[in-house]
Amino acid sequence: MSLTAIVKLLRPRQWVKNIFVFAPLFFSPGLTGQGAFFNVAIMFAAFCLVASGLYCLNDFSDREADKLHPEKRKRPVASGDVSGGLAIALFVILCGAGLFVAFSWTAGGWVLVAYLVLTVLYSFAFKRLAIIDVLTIAIGFVLRVYAGAIAAGVQPTVWILVCTGMLALFIALTKRRDDLAQELSSDHRESLGGYSIAFLDASFVMVSTALVVSYVVFTTDADAMHRLGSENLYLTIPFVVGGTLRQLQLTIVHRRSGSPTELATSDPGLLVSFLAWLATFAFLMYG
Repeated sequence: MSLTAIVKLLRPRQWVKNIFVFAPLFFSPGLTGQGAFFNVAIMFAAFCLVASGLYCLNDFSDREADKLHPEKRKRPVASGDVSGGLAIALFVILCGAGLFVAFSWTAGGWVLVAYLVLTVLYSFAFKRLAIIDVLTIAIGFVLRVYAGAIAAGVQPTVWILVCTGMLALFIALTKRRDDLAQELSSDHRESLGGYSIAFLDASFVMVSTALVVSYVVFTTDADAMHRLGSENLYLTIPFVVGGTLRQLQLTIVHRRSGSPTELATSDPGLLVSFLAWLATFAFLMYG
């Protein structure tokens, strides 16, 4: 057992998912002062601790199934580099530390509790159920945004919650299609028995359409334009459409959607779409 194996088990690269906690702060141009940023940063840290603890639990519960996967069999618990007992101990310690941080220094700790309970249910039950598994993942991202809003002291709009949920659901579906494209069986992931390539392709059409339409409505909503201080939010629509199409291309054409986090931080097309969207939106709100 090595420190490298333990760090790998904690998956710090996956902490990028918790950046969604900062979304309500970004979409609140009228919010001033360092207090809100500090509170959201604390919530981000708490989510990272809990997320790493949950990865320990997930890898422990998945250790036998992971041995059947060409890549996941290299995970620390599945490969035997980290014992199951240590994985469970780290789960308890990290989740306890995350909850302590959230309840001690910021508001919204109950949302983190909800995320913890939901993810534990996912690890032991929901991930075995087709459709329920991807919906659970999407709800997890919505909870991140909601926790960030409470920590910042703002009310999240329905549009930010809907767009977050649709985006997370879309990405989760691309991951399931990649599993099928690799010809993985339900022995690795039971929920795969409830999916097919045709079903997922049809799901992409529905969810990607809902995502883009929701975003278009958000950027052209009179209340949103007034609250965010710009009537030109629609200028960011091409970047959302481009990023969505790029993700579909990676999934259907190139079959490279197996690691959404890695793609989001390394694929030039996705990076350009995101950074261009971020820069344009920030300029319209704060410029």
